[in-house]
Amino acid sequence: MPDRTDVCVLLPTLDEAETIGSVIGGFRDAGFEHILVIDGHSSDGTREIAEEHGARVRVQSGRGKGQAVREGVRAIERPYVLMADGDGTYRPEDADAMLEPLFEGRAEHVIGNRFADMEENAMTRLNAVGNSLINRLFAGVHGRDLRDILSGYRAFTRASFDRFNLDADGFGIETELAVECVRQGVSTEVVPIRYEARPGDSETNLNPISDGGRIILTLYTLTKTNNPIFYFGSVATIGTLAGLVVAAFVGYRYFVVGISHEVLALLSAFLILLSVQLLMLGVLSDIIVSVNREQTRRLEEVADRLRDLEE
Repeated sequence: MPDRTDVCVLLPTLDEAETIGSVIGGFRDAGFEHILVIDGHSSDGTREIAEEHGARVRVQSGRGKGQAVREGVRAIERPYVLMADGDGTYRPEDADAMLEPLFEGRAEHVIGNRFADMEENAMTRLNAVGNSLINRLFAGVHGRDLRDILSGYRAFTRASFDRFNLDADGFGIETELAVECVRQGVSTEVVPIRYEARPGDSETNLNPISDGGRIILTLYTLTKTNNPIFYFGSVATIGTLAGLVVAAFVGYRYFVVGISHEVLALLSAFLILLSVQLLMLGVLSDIIVSVNREQTRRLEEVADRLRDLEE
């Protein structure tokens, strides 16, 4: 049975001097010996405080939380990773609940649901609305309701993380992780956690407008490989509507005013035909994705059977 010695706590940080010491102390008090702080070039003494509290500290080679997570996981040799933020909003007391599905073999990736028990004022109303919108979009597009895909409290196996194709550098990393769990068929479980307000005078590094826009763009872009019929279908719908609007204008000008617009008529036809082709491409891509998933599932079944025979 795995235990805490098989787990490395990963804490991506950027200017978290106000809270990082208590966060590391909390995880050490909870029995975690291996704590890695991957720091994004903090200028407030975050790294020094982390080292004083017994964490292994590494300065990331690039920028952004996504790059920090990828680099941090590559530096971890333990089979399990418990990822949290360094701002004191996640409790070490919830670590056992996060790790239990992994240790019992029920899941390879665990997401902490902040909305199950959120402290008052822990999240602004704007952020709460944005989170709700993004979660609904994810559930509608990817067909899986993971409750809180933007949660930064995660537990996962190193083996499952190695299967992911991740390239987001910023806060879109959580969205990518959720999408990859669905796309790769990684068993995922959501557990309730306590989400607390940032203590003291610490400030969040998340910009709800710019980062929220990037997260939504990341979510939409990733549908290209996981739900291509939605991706190409949405573009085809916009193109068709634009073509019909142009066609209506051309018809009005020709039949009511008596002026013809041949170029606009050609543009309208082009937009509609292009949209039809995009929709067909989406259907074909969806078939290819479905076949690939089925083949991958069968290969995994064969690999499992071979492992059982070897054992």
